[in-house]
Amino acid sequence: MNDQRAADTSRVRQWLEGEFGGTVVTISRQPRWRPVWFADVERDGVTHKLVVRGDRTDMPLIFPLRHEMTLQTMLHDRGIPTPAVHGWIDEPMAYVMDRVEGQQDFIGCTDDERRSAVDDYLQILARMHALDVEPFAAAGILRASSPEHSGVLGMSRYEQVYRSTKNGPDPFMEFCLGWLHRHPPTSQGRESVICWDSGQFHQANGQIVAVLDLEIGHIGDPMMDLAAWRMRDTIVGYGEFPVLYARYEELSGTAIDLDALMRHHFMFTLTNQLALGQAVSHPGIDTDLMTNMQWCYETNLFATEALAELLDVELPTVGEPAATSGRASTAVEHLAEVLRSLSVGDGAVDDDFLRYRLRALFREARHAARALEVGDAVSTDDLDDLHRLLGHRPSDWATGEAELETFVLADSANGAYDEQLLQLFHARNLRAHQLLGPAGSAMATHLPIQTFR
Repeated sequence: MNDQRAADTSRVRQWLEGEFGGTVVTISRQPRWRPVWFADVERDGVTHKLVVRGDRTDMPLIFPLRHEMTLQTMLHDRGIPTPAVHGWIDEPMAYVMDRVEGQQDFIGCTDDERRSAVDDYLQILARMHALDVEPFAAAGILRASSPEHSGVLGMSRYEQVYRSTKNGPDPFMEFCLGWLHRHPPTSQGRESVICWDSGQFHQANGQIVAVLDLEIGHIGDPMMDLAAWRMRDTIVGYGEFPVLYARYEELSGTAIDLDALMRHHFMFTLTNQLALGQAVSHPGIDTDLMTNMQWCYETNLFATEALAELLDVELPTVGEPAATSGRASTAVEHLAEVLRSLSVGDGAVDDDFLRYRLRALFREARHAARALEVGDAVSTDDLDDLHRLLGHRPSDWATGEAELETFVLADSANGAYDEQLLQLFHARNLRAHQLLGPAGSAMATHLPIQTFR
């Protein structure tokens, strides 16, 4: 365990024993990109299972960590099943909550159990959306300047982070943001407490144990909660959304606003690239590069598919690029195979973390090998597209990125090239996705979202 990780874990242990009280029986840091600790603390003969949730390291938080803790606490106090909060740690910045049982997906569950759990979740959303927002606003939960703007506060926070951390051209995000500025979702005055990154919970035996991850929750348009979980559906599988939306209408008495849903869905597909694009361009030592890349490239495809459905535009397809070998191909492919073969299991404290890092580096080596195979072909196709759009061929791919961003920004006020740019960006997103790993691998497999129509 490196010095900083060990020091942070020691401070968490000290807080648990000094402030929560009792004896820390076990404590371990989750092997991932965000500091999270799991601890068992014995107090007065009872073992308390706790989670200590820290600040992000690969991006600024969209809403402050204390904002998340306050929202979670207030929802818990009002009967919304969220884990009970036990306190705040200044260093490392984190808050302490109960660890809940159950599972985050439906693997091994029957269809009836899944339907029951999702219906329970819809009932929770309806109750949450009916809460009086005024006490939340008084406690500092962020809220738009007026209910009419409740649907755009969250995206304005993401754009602020994007602008403050942007470290290179990003023509696709500039295109999407320009379109949203001209065609924002309209809330019709709806205003509720929302979790926004919806569909995250633990369930057991057909019931929701707890709603989790309120990191970007705030006071917004309740349609945002109904739109956002469409992305997560590709890996969890909640059911048919028209059926779920009809059930929400029945439970809440609130009519579904399809136009707002479609725009909120498109808006939410941008959040990974807005927050993590800077870490993909210039990763730090602790960045899980391939996880961030897979999230961004997959959701960028969701974005072009969502906008195409809004605009009723037919999207292009791309062929499989021809693979070639370079002088470094053998070394990089060998590196990937060696990383795949390594195992960690000698009982060391940091086994789980080392295993996680080896897996991440294996995926990174496979991406590098794939880029050596097809990267030149992908860049050539991208430049061919730019030649047709710009009337000239940029000297290289990086120059093309900068020139494309300049073109997009010049068009952002009126969107005269919206359809042409959408088709171009979809082809580029498909090609970028091909670079994530070998053809047919899980990393390079795209899972389309349920359509609205």
